[in-house]
Order: sequence, then C-alpha cells, then structure tokens
Amino acid sequence: MRRVYLDNNATTPVLPEVFEAMRPYFLEDFGNASSIHHHGQNTRAAVERSRESVAQLLGCRPAEVVFTAGGTEADNLAIFGLVDSGDHVVTSRIEHHAVLNSCKRLEEQGIELTYLPVDRSGLVDPDDIRRALRQNTKLVTIMTANNETGVIQSIDQIGRVCREADVYFHTDAVQAAGKVPIDVENIGCDLLSISGHKMHAPQGIGALYVRKGTSLRPILFGGSHERSRRAGTENVPGIVGLGKAAELARTGFTSGDDRGLAVLRDRLETAILERIESAGVNGSGVPRIPNTSNVYFDYIEGEALVIALDLKGLSVSTGAACSSGAVEPSHVLTALGLEAERARASLRFSLGKQNTVADVEFAIELVPLLVEKLRELSPVYNNDNAVPS
Repeated sequence: MRRVYLDNNATTPVLPEVFEAMRPYFLEDFGNASSIHHHGQNTRAAVERSRESVAQLLGCRPAEVVFTAGGTEADNLAIFGLVDSGDHVVTSRIEHHAVLNSCKRLEEQGIELTYLPVDRSGLVDPDDIRRALRQNTKLVTIMTANNETGVIQSIDQIGRVCREADVYFHTDAVQAAGKVPIDVENIGCDLLSISGHKMHAPQGIGALYVRKGTSLRPILFGGSHERSRRAGTENVPGIVGLGKAAELARTGFTSGDDRGLAVLRDRLETAILERIESAGVNGSGVPRIPNTSNVYFDYIEGEALVIALDLKGLSVSTGAACSSGAVEPSHVLTALGLEAERARASLRFSLGKQNTVADVEFAIELVPLLVEKLRELSPVYNNDNAVPS
C-alpha cells in the first residue's frame, strides 16, 4: 500500500544530506567534544561549525546559540532560567504545551501570569501585550508560528513593545524555523527556541538563542558545557545534523523551497474545499507558514477521519488531544472561538521538503471520499441535509 506522510509539524524525516553529515560522528569521529586530544578536538570543531550554521539561520552570533535536547528544553530554559519570585509573565492562550505547562508551574510557585486572547484568525494583538505590562513584568513569551494552524504572529511588533518597556521577549520559533526566514535582530527578541526534528534534523536536538548580556540561570547542573548555560556532554551527531539542516534551510530560502511548499499547500487546500461542502480553513486570511493547513469538516469526528485516512495510507493529525480517555477539543482552536464540535472536526495537513505533487494529489483524491463516507454515517449530517418531501 502506498503511504503518504503529511504530518510534518509533528516530526519530519531526516533528510539524506543531514544523515550523511551525521554518520561520521557515530563511527570514526566519536570523541567527547570536551576532550583535549585529537578525537575530542575533531568533534569540538564540528560542534562549533554547526553553531555557526545555526547562528546564520537565526541572524545572531555563534556565542548566542545554546544547544539543548529539543524545543521543550529550550522553552523551559528560557522561562525558568529568567523568571524569579515576584515577577509577572505575559503569554497567550495558544502556546505550545512546552510553554503553557511551564507557565502553569510558575503559577504553582506563586508567580503571576497573564494569558492573552487571540482573534478569530489566531493573532495576538500587540496592543493587548502593551496593556498587560506591569511594573514587575519580567518576560513576554509569544510563539512565532502556531503548530496547529500555522498562523504567524506579528512578532516584530511584539518585540518593539517589549523593547520600549524594557521587558524580556522570548518566542517559541519551533514551527517557524526552517520554514520562514528568521532574523532575531529584526524581531528584537532576547530568547528564541528551535527544534531539530521540525526541520529535517534528528529528534533529540534543539537550540536556544540567548541575546548577549541576558542573564540566564541553568536548569541542568553538571559541567560547564555551553558556556555554563546547559550542562551535559554535547550530542555531537545531533548538533551536526541540526547544523546541516540549518544550512539546507538557508539554501532553500534562496532557491524558493518555501514558495514551492506554499504552492503545494494551496493546491491541497483549494482542491479539498472545492470538493467538500461544509468545510473551511482555520486561521485563513492571515500570514501562515507555507506548509500548514488546518481544515474543519463539519458533521464528522476528526479522530475518526484520521484513522480512516491512515488505513488508506495517508498520515495526518487532528488538533484534539487525548486526556483521561476523552477526546478534548484543541485549546488552540477553541481559543479562536470555534465551538467544540468544529474544533474536534478539524484536521491538520503539514507538508515537508520530501513531499511531492503526487503526494498532494493522493490526498486530494482520498480525503473527499472518506469525508463523504463518514458523513453518511452521521445522523446529524443526514438530518440537516435531508431533502424536504
């Protein structure tokens, strides 16, 4: 059976070029990058080359890049490494759980949090951030692009608000990195998180940009790795993979890879909406990362459609999360104002560099057929669409 993977916002396959760059550091060049002998110095050089590559992707100095075990650790380091007792933090209701659950932990420690709403497109109003600031506000943390809808926030405007108020600004750019150009100077952020496995590097590697002069406490304790900001022997193969993926992303922006992804995404989206009634795009009409489409299909359960598509060879995902045996609507989609039924009827299609026109056409043929079959089983759909006698 043919299988097509359109769930790249969950994780991406490691590109062949990335894997080949990593291979020597599992075998010949296996040294500890902290060792002073030949093997260690070879791997140290590879780590620093990768640091330079990631810095070029983000528009920062290499010394401002801290390698982590992924986006979650990068978010945690940014938040817990900065916030103290008595501080106030501003975030949004649509953040990834790596941020939301970190903020929940801060609240348990007695730290004040403000959770900002979004409009029906999923955008935070920068003026809402300005109004939320207090004398004791230490940190604003707002994501660059949403992992479910792909909507891109006005982070340059948010950065300007934070600079004017002399407040630290962190942005979770996990879903944006490698898909849209990033320049931390244009954004004006103090901290920015990325994750390798969202941009065709391996799982288990990420990075945090930390602006020079930002005082950040470590959350892991051990050796003096990463300028004493992140203890632990470096994951050299992972770091090399992230560096190579960053290099490929920069090359891709020059050659128009991002525009090519947008063409494929728009073809998928337009064709599905033309063929299926009572469907629409969540987060439409505003800037989105080029690979992501979140579509609702009224009168069905999204989980059932995900399973039906998987049985036919197409991997996608739903915005719903399973909690205590019950399927809860996505916190992102409900924050946009969607009713629970529509939120549960929404699917996310997310493309990667490996996807082709044929993959998209496969999805275009399959999705309408299975939506129709599931709606035939829906008494609500049949009642609402009954022909009057």
